[in-house]
Amino acid sequence: MTTTNFFLFITILLHSCHTLTGAEDFVGPIDRSLLQLDKEEKVSHFKFYWHDTVSGKNPSSVQVIPPTNKVNTTTFFGLVNMLDNPLTLGPALSSKLVGRAQGFYASTGQIEVDLLMAMNFVFVDEKYNGSSITILGRNPIFSKTRELAVIGGTGVFRFARGYAHLKTYSVDLKTLDAIVEYNVYVIHY
Repeated sequence: MTTTNFFLFITILLHSCHTLTGAEDFVGPIDRSLLQLDKEEKVSHFKFYWHDTVSGKNPSSVQVIPPTNKVNTTTFFGLVNMLDNPLTLGPALSSKLVGRAQGFYASTGQIEVDLLMAMNFVFVDEKYNGSSITILGRNPIFSKTRELAVIGGTGVFRFARGYAHLKTYSVDLKTLDAIVEYNVYVIHY
């Protein structure tokens, strides 16, 4: 066996061992078309109403951690609510259901009522059925308008980015049930 053939044999043997053991690089390039990222990006606008019902026998938002009594309790600092809120086409709860907001909000402000919102908007309507948009951000609830970031999504909304513009439609001061208008602007493929 010549030296050249020996080195060729060793190279093929090592490559075969690497392939057979499944050893792979931690990260590597990928063809964008495999992830359907070669398509033209779309910008979509969704308008719906988020219904946060904390009262009654079947609330859609429940407190899982009460506010702390060690600091200013006028802001509900420390409170955490889990939610599975309906998203409807109109402000009436009886209007067409287009999805559900599933996630949580937590009171993070000691000076003013600021909520950390983390939610998936899971859609049930037509071509968006089963797809979701993930929202994250600060919500100073007493501001007239607020913005939250769209940080991703699934299904139709893979690689999504954008923002949600919020405006309180109504709040029942006795029950604290609220309806918030969401205008969501999403860039996706």
